[in-house]
Amino acid sequence: MSLSEELQTLKDFHCENRCVLSVYLNTNPADPDQQKGAWKIQLKSGFKRLEEYLAAADDKAETEAFKKAKDRVVKEIEDNRNDLKKGVVIFASADPELFSVYYVQIPIETNFYWEDHPVIDELHNMLSAYPNSGIVMPSFGNVRFLDTAMGYVGDDFTYTFDSGLDVWREQKGLNPSGNRGTGGSHVDDLDDRLKENLERFYKSLAGDISKMKKERHWDEVHIIGEAEYAQAFAAAMQKKPDSIQHKNLNNSGADKVLHEVFGK
Repeated sequence: MSLSEELQTLKDFHCENRCVLSVYLNTNPADPDQQKGAWKIQLKSGFKRLEEYLAAADDKAETEAFKKAKDRVVKEIEDNRNDLKKGVVIFASADPELFSVYYVQIPIETNFYWEDHPVIDELHNMLSAYPNSGIVMPSFGNVRFLDTAMGYVGDDFTYTFDSGLDVWREQKGLNPSGNRGTGGSHVDDLDDRLKENLERFYKSLAGDISKMKKERHWDEVHIIGEAEYAQAFAAAMQKKPDSIQHKNLNNSGADKVLHEVFGK
């Protein structure tokens, strides 16, 4: 299920009385306000305010429903405390059952809600800013792909062209030299046959974009690379990409690529 579909499922979720705990927790280690694990204090404070509100309402059934949802949220965060990213968003309910967790690489504000539905406005804004996307980075010798949503890279893989065998090979991460491939501009050194083979494999790989988009639930496809390679790859695609940028970022970190593509 794509994030867009998950968002619709959350939007459709309702209960007769208040039963859904929505938690937006800023855990960004680079945030000055989050030094020394300040999120732990904010987590306790947020729950305490809701508990005081429920105590004043004096509804035992609602208080018990809140406790069950809270306990599950606390366990989730505690179990993953060493792998927290910039933020975590959780929607929890015991009856009817709901538990959705999103660890995001987007700075978020800490907020807590106890309602009869998941409070998804902030999550919706995140997805609008950073939609499910495939980022394609063609260059001489390789084509790098980032599978990303809400500022988080779920997959980072590269298809490398072996000029001797005329094939593409998929590789994950860095090569033994510490780079992601050639990534440079060597087109002047290519003979006509190699140029034709490179263009042919660009076309073959570009033809798989529609399949990747469906399987990985991409709402958008962006291309970023040196002008010649970016334009050649875009021209080989069956459908026009959502954006094209002329920069070689094949050896750059994912955060820099996301910043260049989405401008955030």
